[in-house]
Formats: sequence, structure tokens, C-alpha cells
Amino acid sequence: MPTASQVATHMSPAGPAHPAVGAATSLLDAYTPGSRFLATSGRTLLAHGAVRQVPHDDRPLVERVNATLTEAGAAGQRNPVVIGAIPFDHGVPAALGVPATLRVAPPLASDPLITLPVGASGTADWRIRPVPEPGVYGAGVASAVERMMRGEFSKVVLARTLELTSRAPLDLPMMLRRLARRDPAGYTFALPTGPGRTLIGASPELLVSRQGRQVTANPLAGSAPRSTDLAEDVRRAAALLDSAKDLHEHAVVVDAVHRSLAPHCTELTVPTRPTLIRTATMWHLSTTVTGTLAAPDTSALALAYALHPTPAVCGTPTMTARQVIAETEPFDRGFFTGMVGWGDAEGDGEWVVTIRCAEAEEHTLRLYAGAGVVAASDPEAETAETAAKFRTFLSAVGAEL
Repeated sequence: MPTASQVATHMSPAGPAHPAVGAATSLLDAYTPGSRFLATSGRTLLAHGAVRQVPHDDRPLVERVNATLTEAGAAGQRNPVVIGAIPFDHGVPAALGVPATLRVAPPLASDPLITLPVGASGTADWRIRPVPEPGVYGAGVASAVERMMRGEFSKVVLARTLELTSRAPLDLPMMLRRLARRDPAGYTFALPTGPGRTLIGASPELLVSRQGRQVTANPLAGSAPRSTDLAEDVRRAAALLDSAKDLHEHAVVVDAVHRSLAPHCTELTVPTRPTLIRTATMWHLSTTVTGTLAAPDTSALALAYALHPTPAVCGTPTMTARQVIAETEPFDRGFFTGMVGWGDAEGDGEWVVTIRCAEAEEHTLRLYAGAGVVAASDPEAETAETAAKFRTFLSAVGAEL
């Protein structure tokens, strides 16, 4: 197995022009619990071990990551890479490290073998407990709408969870393979976050990437569940593109991304209208923002921190939304709505919004899903949206609501 220093120089946004068949899926199939797997639109990564963990102290995280990469380089590791997960709350320790070995392949979507079927999940005897109950979640949405009508704030993203417990051990490799094959163009990950704990999921949303001086962000906001009926699926997509509520919600997020990136870029291109992207379960309004970095020493992680949290996962104004989340959600978000990704000593990297995910530990999975609540929101509709978002993970483990 090559070391991180041996493979890091071969990273590129698109991978080789003619990727070898099976190069990416071989890394997917080689994943074992405790290793770090991350598949992005630019590459597929599988890392083992950790030469150095990024410490948790009073220094800003970006400074700690830079210092860790510098120390790894000084110790003889050529082109070290940090990979892992960062929580929603800036004050909570991140799970980031420089791996001992790192294998890199082209994107999963470029590998023809990703289309091959995968077996059924080995665990189907789930006991499911919603936290909070759907009715309680809907009441929280209604309360937030009432406060917005009084002018206290303009948006908040409220989440709920499902706790899945099984008598059988969790089959994380099978879950990961099913997630990846269901949405191979998305961002699939399985990352250790503590002893015996794994963050696993398939996010559709790139927070930001940096390759040299090229910067890309892809905010998503405004969603509609897919339908198995083709005509109805197309109708839902068209309705989403024409929804005043969703277009406004999306515009708020894009504007926040624009304002956060503008100080760091010499030029920035922001399309005037969103397009659509689809996953296996959802339609999303999508805008791809591109720019040219002003200062070459501004890393992808520094850009991600300038953006996080966007109104797509928190709300606006940010501090008020954070307070409403803390008052309304009866659980700790942990790594949900944080970010996962990688970064190197040159500042390149990709950071993804941590959604459509679960935290796995022993026999238990905790699934997360959120919805953007604005003054025009309907509690039943937002509850239904979170249920649709849960389908991404439920389908990967053979469970149903």
C-alpha cells in the first residue's frame, strides 16, 4: 500500500483522463471500519492509520491543521494530507488526522463498476425511535414560523433524528457500498469520530473546493422529494424551479456564500438563477459559484470556515438561528451539518456539508435530517421533507419509517 507522500502528488480534480476500470470501486470495497473513506467529485480516498492527529486547543482550527501538516512535512512525510470530520459547533473537537497510508483513485462516478448491483444490507431487524416525535418536530417548526412572522429572524434549519438499534452488529462496509452505488456522483464518506464511532453518509452538497487558485462552491437550498412515477417526478422538479418559497430560500443561501467568498477572491461568478440536481431520493435547487483566489496562501479549509455555517444548515441571522436550534432540537448535532473533507499542505482541498448521514456505534445508528424553515413554511410539509431525506440512509440499511 503506498504512503500518503507517494500518492498525494497524483491528486487532481478530474483524475486521470482514462481511469482504470475498478480503480475507485476497489477502494470502496477495501474499506474496513476504522479506516477513512471519502469519495468526492474529484477523487476517491482511502486512508489507514494516523501519523498525527490534529489537536484540540485554543488555537483556531485552521491554524492547528496548518501546524499539523507542517510538522508532518518536517518529519519527512512528503505532501502530507489531512482528512476527517469537523462538527457543527466550532467549539467541539474535530476528528482530523494525517493518515499513515493513503490510496487515491479517480471519482466513483467515472468507474463503470459502480453501476453493478450490491447485495442487500445484512441488518434488517431495526427498532426505530424518532427523536423528537414527528408531532413535536412539527410544533417546533410552527413555533419558529410564528417567531419569524413577528420579525425575530428570517430562517432557521431545524433537524430531527431517527435512532436505529439492531441486535446484529452493524455492517458498515455494506452500508457504505450501498450508499455509494445509490448516488455515485455525490460525496460518500465513512470516517472515524471516536473510539468505536463512525460518521457515515452520502452528501449531495459541496461546501467549497480549492485547486490552485480556482475556487468552487455549490450551495443547495430548496428541496422536493423524488417520485417513482416519471411524470410526477418531472412535475415535482418543475414545481421546485417555480416555487417562490424555495427560490427565496435558495437566494438567501447563495447571497451568503457570495458575501463570504468575495473578500477572498479577485473575481467571482454567481449565476442569476439556480439549476436542479437530483439524488436517488431528492430534487435540490443548486447554484455553482466559481472564483479566482486572491491570496494563494488561503487554504480550502480557511474558505470552508469563512462559509460555515451557511444559511442552508443553520439559518439567518446566524447567531439567532443557532440559539433557536439549541432551544428547539432535543439532541446534540455533533458532526451533522458540520463538514467532511481533505486538505493538503499547499492549501488545496475539498470540504463537503455533512448531511444525509448517520453516526454509527456498536449496534446503533443515529440518522439526521433537517429542513429550512422560513415564514412561508408549513409544519407538515417540513416534516415530510425530513422523512424523504431519511430515505437516503434507510434504503442503505434495509429499514423503513
